[in-house]
Amino acid sequence: MNIAGSIVLVTGTSRGIGRNFVMAAIDKGAAKVYASARDTGGVTDLFKAFGGKVVPIQLDVTKPEQVAAAAQKCQDVNLLINNAGANGGVGALSAKNMSAARNEMEVNYFGVQSMCRAFAPILKKNGGGAIINILSLVSRVNIPMLGSYCASKAAAWSLTQAVRAELAAQGTLVVGVFPGAVDTDMAKGMDLPKLNPMDVAKMALDAAASGTEDVDAGEMAQGIAAGVMNLNFKAVEKEFAAYLPQS
Repeated sequence: MNIAGSIVLVTGTSRGIGRNFVMAAIDKGAAKVYASARDTGGVTDLFKAFGGKVVPIQLDVTKPEQVAAAAQKCQDVNLLINNAGANGGVGALSAKNMSAARNEMEVNYFGVQSMCRAFAPILKKNGGGAIINILSLVSRVNIPMLGSYCASKAAAWSLTQAVRAELAAQGTLVVGVFPGAVDTDMAKGMDLPKLNPMDVAKMALDAAASGTEDVDAGEMAQGIAAGVMNLNFKAVEKEFAAYLPQS
């Protein structure tokens, strides 16, 4: 995937990793970046900073009509970056109700599936291109204090594998990115070493450029991946269970 000259669509660009994806893609020579957000007012500064190279798009990935409208408008896309995410910050059972869990699944799983379904034919028409799915190290193992969020990200990882297989014949590269904690609003209050969101964006784009399918971003993510790869699932599970607050 050649980033230079590419036409990119990034979801969730009003803050965090998404904003950095827009800037990193432009820096690497993208011809145009569709910066999508539920409220395009949050990306006005990006449009002003980069002129015609950044095109704001109103898009809530949980609304099928908005996904369809984005696909209709953005027929030239050859790199789709599924970055939009939701994290209610609650446990699977300790939460007062299941509203956070349902929203997390709607955004983190069904939203990604909806975008992949809408844009797969466009990518095929434009030569194959690539999809980057921003997952998380918790796609690999559950942190119980964020139980339902982790479950939604695990579902997104499984979906990524399915999409990769289904789109291989049309030449579409599908990249899964598994960062540890990233220094964004979503990670506020987490007492962990945090990655720079620009570094995550650049690693993901570099992976697409090199044809790398899976990216464990940061030492924490790499350590978890190593534990899982060594089939030490139970030790990793116990380690993360220890993060639960003691009652």
